[in-house]
Amino acid sequence: MQNTPGEEPRVVTDTVPVAAVRCDRDGRYLWVNPTYAKWASRPATQLLGLRISDVIGARAMREIQPFVARVLAGEPVQYERLVELPGLGRRWIKWAYTPTFDAAGRVEGWVATGMDIHSAREADRKRDEFLATLAHELRNPLAPIRNAVAILGRKGPHDPEVAWTQGVIERQVEQLSRLIDDLLDIERISQGKFVLRPERVPLEVTIDMALEASRPIINAAGHHLSVLLPSERVVIDADPARLARVFSTLLKNAARHMQARGSINVTATVESGAVLVRIEDTGVGIGAGAPPGVGLTLARGILALHQASLEMRPLETGPGTEALVRLPLASGAAAAEWRAPPAEPAPAQSLRILVADDNRDTADSLQRVLALYGHEVRVAYDGAAALSVGQEFRPRVAILDIAMPGTDGYEVARALRLRHGGEVTLVALTGWGQDADRRRALEAGFDYHLIKPVDPNELNTLLGRLTRQ
Repeated sequence: MQNTPGEEPRVVTDTVPVAAVRCDRDGRYLWVNPTYAKWASRPATQLLGLRISDVIGARAMREIQPFVARVLAGEPVQYERLVELPGLGRRWIKWAYTPTFDAAGRVEGWVATGMDIHSAREADRKRDEFLATLAHELRNPLAPIRNAVAILGRKGPHDPEVAWTQGVIERQVEQLSRLIDDLLDIERISQGKFVLRPERVPLEVTIDMALEASRPIINAAGHHLSVLLPSERVVIDADPARLARVFSTLLKNAARHMQARGSINVTATVESGAVLVRIEDTGVGIGAGAPPGVGLTLARGILALHQASLEMRPLETGPGTEALVRLPLASGAAAAEWRAPPAEPAPAQSLRILVADDNRDTADSLQRVLALYGHEVRVAYDGAAALSVGQEFRPRVAILDIAMPGTDGYEVARALRLRHGGEVTLVALTGWGQDADRRRALEAGFDYHLIKPVDPNELNTLLGRLTRQ
């Protein structure tokens, strides 16, 4: 049977598994399709003339009111929301609102469509949960390894073979820690959760930060490094820490893919409103057709957020690889102006410190490290013991693991804060590093949230700040 003119839109909306409604300015249903009627668990004819709040409730209506206000102002709106409807249950729905206009061009209402994306959101949630758990389990054993290496480093001159071994362990722990962070950041970029903090920053600042991070690996291999930047100051709008991470990844890759005593050349030139940063090496390198690797995948993602690009290609003359980064110069609309960070304070004076962790290797190794810095340290291996030690010891600083059996780190933090108020500084030292974990730590009363394995020198620098507050 052939459809008569005007029936096609209704046939489509009546058969697709997408909810569709049309409402007037007051939120009354003028038309609903069968899918929405099924979600509302009412016949479509009974919905006509009702307000949206009659179906979803006053509380849910208040939550979507900002979106309704925007569409009534003439703006198309999309959002995702966990809803609960009688015939649908509790599900994630992706909504799209489109304003409708009368003959005079005034907004008279809107058309809304809703798509059930619950399965996709649940899959995302489970993947996030798996990655966070994996990162936590990998970070925990790295913490005592890093502490043990720091203890070796502070025991004074020792056998060259021991020094070499210490350096190897230290670099590999750093590499594993960075790999974990890179994997999580790639996931955040893919979900649009990776947030840049752009500043108006000189290019050489990001290059210097990258060189500082990568120079130990370059020097350990005996490579020759040359850096040539433009004589005039080149200014870009960028997140300096994230961009430095890109450059340090490229420098470390170059260092690792060469035999000892190779050459790395870093040059930057300005061309057509962009700055081109070239990092060339003389090793076998990573050619254009090679698998990208975790570090390079993250580098491309960070650059894309900067409207920048990365190209990897073989050198035109001789063996080696060129990494070419193209960055836009600072635009007319300025980002926040970059300010050099303040100088690091001197090491901490002696403090009373409570360390609590159910991993005995982690707790004992951290106690030894902090004692070498001159601190008085007590150790507890569970939350209940931490509260008992804290009552008698009255620590100036408490460094607490979160996932302790029984009384966890959050409960210990709340109890110590209630008992000692501002006299104690609470530091969470944990393998849980998601944004939600940071927020929960702050809500529990922690002053700082550090991720395992922490650099002992950075931890002591933090303690140094506390002695001067």
